[in-house]
Amino acid sequence: MTTESVEVLILGSGPAGYTAAIYAGRAGLKPVMYQGSQPGGQLTITNDVENFPGYPEGIQGPAMMEELRAQAERFGLDNRYGMATSVDFSTPLAHKVIVDENHEITAKAVIIATGASAKWLNIESEQRLNGLGVSACAVCDGFFYRGQDVVVVGAGDTACEEAHYLSKLCNKVTMLVRKDHFRASTIMESRVRKTENIEILFNTETVEVLGDEGVTGVKVVDNQTKEESVITATGFFVAIGHKPNTDIFKGFLDMDETGYLEVEKGTSKTNIEGVFASGDAMDKVYRQAVTAAGTGCMAALDAERYLAAHE
Repeated sequence: MTTESVEVLILGSGPAGYTAAIYAGRAGLKPVMYQGSQPGGQLTITNDVENFPGYPEGIQGPAMMEELRAQAERFGLDNRYGMATSVDFSTPLAHKVIVDENHEITAKAVIIATGASAKWLNIESEQRLNGLGVSACAVCDGFFYRGQDVVVVGAGDTACEEAHYLSKLCNKVTMLVRKDHFRASTIMESRVRKTENIEILFNTETVEVLGDEGVTGVKVVDNQTKEESVITATGFFVAIGHKPNTDIFKGFLDMDETGYLEVEKGTSKTNIEGVFASGDAMDKVYRQAVTAAGTGCMAALDAERYLAAHE
């Protein structure tokens, strides 16, 4: 196994990771980044990004991530392919991270930007049409379906929030709930039930998302009667939750019951000195590119101040 030592190690390469790299690079911290299993993060599977400041005409997700990468590398980022497979955060100023099970890095400071992955239904058509009418973020993509009919899958607070948000933009929102009841809080359930252009179909599951170049409808089945039907729609929103990519940090970093990293209020500081969390790995509320970038900035500034205090 090969070994090396670095000042600042960044794990993850989405908006949070690249923003952290820009700030760390400008501070002369010589950041090293490992891009993880999805270089560029979730935006690389997003077509149009119209809500990130500075792009008045919008931009394609992959193109935006390329621009962020180039900007970070301009300030000296050592950008590498690879994925952290285990960590040991027990020694201050000498945090160990194993990459791809064959390379050990000792870092004085670690910035975690590993993000979160949307949970999917795992059907072929859903993946084939991802970005072509299939989405896991209504706030990101709802604008494109103004005045249209869409379908939302899910039964929890997230699904209710997404459906209610879409109801303000879309002609009709159909919610597919697998059981005969919601899992959402009473207030969120009440909100969607009272919204006139939201139709709720209980005991209903997705069979197939229809369409070739874009979503045209959804084939569903009533899991009680086994009767199939087709809902005409141009958008299909999966809202069954996200899973933060934080499993390798268990045993070292505090996290909530679903795996989101916990930080000191108003900072990016975790319970381990010298380890900082940013982006969707610690944000279960907003989950936007711009907020991820903001926390990446915070993490780099916190890391810079931490290292300066320990010189």
